Amino acid sequence: MNKTKNNSFRSSVPKLKIQAGRYLLQLVLLGLAVHIILPQFTTLENSVHVIRTMILWAVLTAVGAQIISYFGSGYLLKETVAITGQRLPIIWGVIITLAASSIGLIAGGMVGNAAATYKWMQKKGIRKEGAGLAGTLPSFYNNVVLFILSIFGMIHLLIVHQLSNLQLITFTAILLVMGLCAGLFIWGYGHRQKFISISIGSASHLSRLIHRPYTPHNTEETISKMFDSIDLLRNGGWRGPAAGAVINTGFDMMTLYFLFVATGHSVSPGVLLTGYGLPLLFGKMAFLIPGGVGVVEGTMAALYSGLGVQSSIMVVVILVYRMFSFWLPTLVGFPLAAYLQHSNDRSI
Repeated sequence: MNKTKNNSFRSSVPKLKIQAGRYLLQLVLLGLAVHIILPQFTTLENSVHVIRTMILWAVLTAVGAQIISYFGSGYLLKETVAITGQRLPIIWGVIITLAASSIGLIAGGMVGNAAATYKWMQKKGIRKEGAGLAGTLPSFYNNVVLFILSIFGMIHLLIVHQLSNLQLITFTAILLVMGLCAGLFIWGYGHRQKFISISIGSASHLSRLIHRPYTPHNTEETISKMFDSIDLLRNGGWRGPAAGAVINTGFDMMTLYFLFVATGHSVSPGVLLTGYGLPLLFGKMAFLIPGGVGVVEGTMAALYSGLGVQSSIMVVVILVYRMFSFWLPTLVGFPLAAYLQHSNDRSI
């Protein structure tokens, strides 16, 4: 009898520990919620008022700008494929962009995005060289445009003296690293064999450190294909994809602008550009955080707050912008991905 009681007591100990752990987690989360949310009640209350008084035509214009932005992405894919002499309708470019972005969000980030784009391009009858370019060039072009906008944003912050020493050091370091990578790549384009040898040596050393198998042939093939793609672009093929990237990013930024207009707080081009380029660039660099969730919103809020935008307006504009530009397209992308995955239609 005593043995039975002891066994039942022992079996109940893990259950009690699990329950205690759950209650502790709930208390911690409740404490964090009280600490974070309570001070924001005034801002949230004002934000609700801002939402109720938003100008409808400006909100609809923001939606229209975001739709055009995604057609810019479709045009970017279309023109990328056209470099290899193949044809892709813009609407398929939009569908594949939306679907691949959603897949990249949950599986592999930019690598998953590129792999999904490559696969679906081939499924639609695009040959390997065109599918390979479509998987890599769009993100490159979009990042170049964001990099340029970020530089102008930093210049504006310096002019208006709204850049703290810490921000100046951080932003400058990030831009310098990106500039160094770009410079190294440009050098490598002119010294291909040396660049490939250095890349293979670095990758091999890294694989030994992390105890992973490594195949030098894959690195050499990837870099060679990348340089071959640039050879195609140098023959004039860069103009179409560049135009697509400008349309994509430009109208995405206009979405943010018209949301400011909708709240009755239109901002200057300098303020708009400053709070747009840097946060999105940082979000893309945060590889461990899908879609830069939290990084984009937090950086935008810090920059716009420092530039004098009211908290209640800033909260509404940033959240609605992210809903239009990120969350809704992501939700639309998942059923499109399922459709592309099960579609066997190779006709374009």
